[in-house]
Amino acid sequence: MAAPPLPPETAAPPRDPLVAEPVPARPVPPRRRLPWRSRLGPYALLVPALVPVAVGLGYPLARQFVLSFQEYGLAQQFGRPAEWVGLRNYTDLLSDPYVWGVIGRSIAFCLVNAGLTMAIGVTLAVLMTRVGRGARITLQVGLLLAWGTPVLATLTVWQWLFDSQYGVVNWLLSDPLGAEGFRGHSWIIEPASFYLVATVIVVWMSVPFVVFTTYAALLQVPAECVEAAQLDGASAWQRFRHLSLPLIKPVLLIAGLLQVIWDLRVFTQIHVLQKAGAPTRETHLLGTYVYSLSREFSLAGAMATVMLVITLCLTGFYIRRMLREEDL
Repeated sequence: MAAPPLPPETAAPPRDPLVAEPVPARPVPPRRRLPWRSRLGPYALLVPALVPVAVGLGYPLARQFVLSFQEYGLAQQFGRPAEWVGLRNYTDLLSDPYVWGVIGRSIAFCLVNAGLTMAIGVTLAVLMTRVGRGARITLQVGLLLAWGTPVLATLTVWQWLFDSQYGVVNWLLSDPLGAEGFRGHSWIIEPASFYLVATVIVVWMSVPFVVFTTYAALLQVPAECVEAAQLDGASAWQRFRHLSLPLIKPVLLIAGLLQVIWDLRVFTQIHVLQKAGAPTRETHLLGTYVYSLSREFSLAGAMATVMLVITLCLTGFYIRRMLREEDL
């Protein structure tokens, strides 16, 4: 006997053969917590690297911070106990208008040099991707020579180039170009021309790092994406702006961060030019000013702490951008 048909309300709906049946979700097993020894294992591998950093950088930084709250001079070097003076060193420094002038000059010098270094470095890196093999190798060798030359040797060459009596720069400006006012001109006597010379030297020595870093990043841009954009009619500037630049932005942020730190802490170039006859008080930057306070260890420690705070403030923007890129 045939079974009676199901009522309409209980009959199964017709199945669509084109629609896959849903797969029942498997229950997710509870996540087991690793034992504490396994969780600490990766951090233990960092100990060999953290110990030298803590000893080489942590102790001097802590000692500098302690000295900034003490009265510590030459007498304390011979056994006299240091006296705690609280914030007096900071108030003495920050109430001096000259110190604020040094801070302003240092920040302006840092931003101008970092900006010029990044602009020139990125331009040369893009140029290296477009020229032939011979021109690229020639440019790379020249950049390596500029980068590998010792700082004092580089400064000696640039001092000769800008020499007031026998310098090539004065000769080019006065004889071939006819600017007689530059005959015998001293470039480091006036603060404006002093910073011009210092900027040329600092940028010259910093550009190779940015060039090689950016060039290595540009080589990682997928060639098929560039070719597709070119076939779609995008110009060279559009391909760089909308394709290459977003891909190499993390590298540029790191290079810019390092340039800001290095240019704010510049010392050797300024100190050597000052010893060559420049007015010291009008050309001090943070690095050379801290060095000039070397006999007053407490004031030097306070000024170095202020310099550290300024560095953190200037680099905070880059650090936030890098963290945001990591989150994306």
